[in-house]
Amino acid sequence: MNRIALLASAAIAALTAPLAAQDMAISNVTVVSGDGADPVANGAVVIRGGRVVYAGPSANMPASAGAPIDGGGAWVTPGLVAAPTNLGLYDVGAVDESNDSSASSSPFGAALDVAPAINPLSQPILISRAGGVTRAAVMSGPSGSIFGGQGALIDTGADPQAIRKARAFQVVALGESAGRIAGGSRASAHALFRNALREARDYGRDSRVLGSPARPAETRTGDDVPIDPRLIDDPTERASDTLLTRFDAAALVPVLRGEQKLVVAVDRAADIRAVLALKEEFPRLDMVIAGAAEGWMVASEIAAAGVPVLAPALQDLPSSFEMLASTQSNIGRMRDAGVTVGIDASTMRQPRLLTQHAGNLVALTRVPRATGLSWGEAFAAISSIPARIMGMGTGVGTLASGSAGDLVVWDGDPLEVTSSPLRVYIDGVEQPLENHQTGLRDRYRDLDTSDLPKGYDW
Repeated sequence: MNRIALLASAAIAALTAPLAAQDMAISNVTVVSGDGADPVANGAVVIRGGRVVYAGPSANMPASAGAPIDGGGAWVTPGLVAAPTNLGLYDVGAVDESNDSSASSSPFGAALDVAPAINPLSQPILISRAGGVTRAAVMSGPSGSIFGGQGALIDTGADPQAIRKARAFQVVALGESAGRIAGGSRASAHALFRNALREARDYGRDSRVLGSPARPAETRTGDDVPIDPRLIDDPTERASDTLLTRFDAAALVPVLRGEQKLVVAVDRAADIRAVLALKEEFPRLDMVIAGAAEGWMVASEIAAAGVPVLAPALQDLPSSFEMLASTQSNIGRMRDAGVTVGIDASTMRQPRLLTQHAGNLVALTRVPRATGLSWGEAFAAISSIPARIMGMGTGVGTLASGSAGDLVVWDGDPLEVTSSPLRVYIDGVEQPLENHQTGLRDRYRDLDTSDLPKGYDW
């Protein structure tokens, strides 16, 4: 059975339960586990109740799977994971009214919560889904403050409930842009950051967690953030020289406790060292470094600190002084040093290009003196690794027994630029792939000149 027949068979199955998880078995496909292993030829995947129950060689597929669909040699992979990204926060990036990617004039910083602003019907989400992206970590960029606010974990499914976890991580910039925002110096940015954490510590002090002196019993807010009741009963108890709003201070309490990840945007090697040193003063910080253009220069220190990294794959021409040592071998060298590193999606206008960036890392293994990734490692860098780094839960970004039923059927090797998704599933539910781009393609691909609108008839 060829791939067209595969599509027809799967479409018939989809009609039986279009809005529910679909039980299915596909054989005669190349299976990509997403955990770093090489692809498995002549493989099979079985989905039951929205979860993967089997992924591996067709010969070992359980008999209980029933008669499988013949995949005709297609490739089946986990869904791609874009992290971090601004998916869903804009429709047209150049139109301010449709762009919620930053809040340069907001009185708030750390308290900003992107979840209410995410539009699951935005074209960038639809286009990314058609490109195989099934999950994303969405953030707002720091602009009016060194803090970007609280990011959300989403899926790209065709339903109104995109949010998987709101307030999943906090974003802060501590590099060149942070110095500009903070008053013209990195020193000011670090002073602001340390002051913010100390204000948050005083605001939500908890002797059981932070080891501070005993304080009165706590009162919990609607966000379930412990607040000293004296600050509610008598706001004047708060120090007069505080710089944070009470919402910003409350938002940083879970960061201090290590209950909320802290994504730190930084590139220069010296800045990375300064960020790693923060763990000495605030040991509970659960940090993720995003950017790390010069990460290869301090890779052993990053690995020793146990801090994961999300880095761009194609950055080798410095666009600023903090990126002077940029190289496309950055990710490969950090990997060799023992750093957990995935591909940063924030530099891509369209996260569907993740596969091309990963494919470039594979190509680097054939370039003399360059350091790339194996095929399996490169795919893991856009699936299981960013999912694990951002805390998306067990089984996201992989195809293994018990994993989430997020999978993509491709017409060829997904890391080759000529390959495209044929079908996309999220939690076992098949997703539509139509968007404005496919609509324009279908309209004009076979358009006869006699069908042109009257305005074109000169």
